[in-house]
Amino acid sequence: MPTYAADLDAVREAADRIVGFVHRTPVMTCETLDRLAGRHIYFKCENLQKTGAFKYRGATNAVQKLTDEAAARGVVTHSSGNHAQALALAARVRGIPAYVVMPNTAPRVKTAAVEGYGGIITLCEPTLDARERTAAEVVARTGGTLIPPFDHPDVIAGQGTAALELLQDVPDLDAVVSPVGGGGLLSGFCVAARGVNPGIRVFGAEPLGADDASRSKASGVWVPQTAPNTIADGLLTSLGTLTWPIIRDQVERILTVTEDQIRAAMRLVWERMKLVIEPSAAVGVAVVLSDEFRGLSGVRKVGVVLCGGNVNLDKLYW
Repeated sequence: MPTYAADLDAVREAADRIVGFVHRTPVMTCETLDRLAGRHIYFKCENLQKTGAFKYRGATNAVQKLTDEAAARGVVTHSSGNHAQALALAARVRGIPAYVVMPNTAPRVKTAAVEGYGGIITLCEPTLDARERTAAEVVARTGGTLIPPFDHPDVIAGQGTAALELLQDVPDLDAVVSPVGGGGLLSGFCVAARGVNPGIRVFGAEPLGADDASRSKASGVWVPQTAPNTIADGLLTSLGTLTWPIIRDQVERILTVTEDQIRAAMRLVWERMKLVIEPSAAVGVAVVLSDEFRGLSGVRKVGVVLCGGNVNLDKLYW
């Protein structure tokens, strides 16, 4: 058996480590969506997690696992999204500094949120190379520990705790669906869900306008993301070197949906479930409502993770 960056034991250890720091989010259902999907859907509401997204799980696990000596020097990351806020709060809870590299094009609402959680921001040019180079400079200057958004064993294990909770609440699921960008959540779901139930089917959900994971999975060879174009801004990143092998080997399939499907699913959840979800979370909902997913046999009960609820209310998507 291949060795992956995280396994079920690591996820269980992470669950013990983060208890009391993160919310155990509810699992919710909706008869309307069940009827539209033609099966029972169980929604893991990570949009109700602290900082508004699942990212707080992985960030908390990584920060809490640091030795006191390492923690005292702080943590470093590069992110313009949910991971930046999550790491800033996780560091504040432990009483250590968080140095966050963000692109100078990041919306003020995002930089303000990171600052609100106590993050110390360094701005850079809006390229991956500039972000990584600046983060390396901050690490060299501060001695802080780099905790990337998804491609890190402790982050993957922390994200997997959401699947562990879901299967504790609904143990007889036939399948689970998770959105995929960098793959931290989907790979964490894989090792947790299949570790608990080796027969469970795991599916990824991805925008058609950012379908590198789908193309990678179909070809069996990692395909980098190029020029993504989607409103699901949490899913723009390429898979990582640690997340890709898990997804390659353990995900059954990655299904894609259009921008119109994402908008429709997002609005449906807002209107019928009264839950604020972001476009990235709507991607998983759109997949389970798609004709392609409805055509799958043997899936009566499916779990879907609503990965986040951080929406700019000045720019709704309909």
